[in-house]
Amino acid sequence: MERDVAWKNYDEAALDELEALAADYIDFISENKTERECATAAIAAAEDAGYDSLADLIAAGTPVRPGAKVWACAQGKAVILVHVGAAPLSEGMNILGAHIDSPRLDIKQNPLYEANDFALLDTHYYGGIKNYQWTALPLSLHGVVATTDGTVVEVNIGDDAGDPVFCVTDLLPHLGAQQMDKKGSKVVEGEDLDLLVGNRPLVGTADSPDSKEVEDDKAPKDPVKAHVLALLADKYGITEEDFLSAELEVVPAGRARDLGLDRSMVIGYGQDDRVCAYTSLAAQLALGDDIPARTAVCVLVDKEEIGSVGASGMASMFFENTIAEIMALSGEDSPIALRRALTRSRMLSSDVSAGFDPAYASVFEAKNSAYLGRGLVFNKYTGSRGKSGSNDASAEYVAQVRRIMDDAHVSFQTAELGRVDAGGGGTIAYIPAKYGMDVIDSGVPVLSMHSPWEVTSKADIYEARRGYEAFLRA
Repeated sequence: MERDVAWKNYDEAALDELEALAADYIDFISENKTERECATAAIAAAEDAGYDSLADLIAAGTPVRPGAKVWACAQGKAVILVHVGAAPLSEGMNILGAHIDSPRLDIKQNPLYEANDFALLDTHYYGGIKNYQWTALPLSLHGVVATTDGTVVEVNIGDDAGDPVFCVTDLLPHLGAQQMDKKGSKVVEGEDLDLLVGNRPLVGTADSPDSKEVEDDKAPKDPVKAHVLALLADKYGITEEDFLSAELEVVPAGRARDLGLDRSMVIGYGQDDRVCAYTSLAAQLALGDDIPARTAVCVLVDKEEIGSVGASGMASMFFENTIAEIMALSGEDSPIALRRALTRSRMLSSDVSAGFDPAYASVFEAKNSAYLGRGLVFNKYTGSRGKSGSNDASAEYVAQVRRIMDDAHVSFQTAELGRVDAGGGGTIAYIPAKYGMDVIDSGVPVLSMHSPWEVTSKADIYEARRGYEAFLRA
């Protein structure tokens, strides 16, 4: 049952569509490197496509009828788009669910310090990373700082032309003998992932642009740190205390790029899981003004990389509450109608799969692996070892999904996440499955997953976009 590469199926028109989609995708992941940025971009795209704010509809008491398009947001970090179908919501929905958070370094609440004439920011890594991969590469700083007067300041340093960048330093090989003898997990410790942000001290000479920051020509105790704080105050109007209420994320600097002489792949940060989030969003918006047979839903959530917890994660009540509010506006205002809607729904848990890498073939089982270029991947189950933590879709639902993909001529493949006992992982699939709905994992295969620069195939991105739209229309 070996699957052929999807590239063989494309004519010139399809190739043009594929390249256009890939170009838009590269722009999306290059310009949106945090969950907040992704949520903002998704809402803007939805509003351009005619979606209305659920909060506004509730405030106005506006009825929701078939064809209505509605968006909702949780804490600026999770988004739900709902395109109401012809059938009552209580008959179930077709749902795409992806996550928009990615592994990174987070700035601690009390982060800034000076050591040996350097200013550094202390970090705490987020999600599963290999610490050593985050050293000696250009990094940027994205996020928000909330001040006590109610102002929320957006920070984005390192990705615009002319911006400075930052880095986590590494040890030179000439002095690295002991470091290289350590286990991979210990080569760079988590507490050593500090971000280098400055080296120039604040000085008080008469012709210095920062002389106003120095009183009575007295040098500050930590002059390099003082200079950094002066620059932050000048550019953003924030103080050191404001780090206490900041959410600042350290991510790789630079745009995603075409990869390969044939330009067949994409290399970029955050493709787990923004490659599935982008294609899910594109599929949802591609419905246009058509009224789908069943209500179509796109869920883009936060916190998957740390267990889907918190108010913006899939395990929160955000999804259920949003559907309940829309059903109330549609006249299906009863607890039992909501339960029926959730139970009768079908979902693709849109998350990436591990692409077979010949450099590390020993951890894969070849005939049950995902291959770049062979299309959308379905994982009947994920989990680890004895399927621990897995959703494990039913045979009947797998057959139904197969039929949808075959009818739409979508190239797809099936896979497991590596060899039995080699490790494993999970997605959001098990969370909505608690309602009794059918859920299966589906997504795009990725090389170098959870590294600063991940790799995908343009063909798989294209097939994911096509497959997701076919599912929403089914």
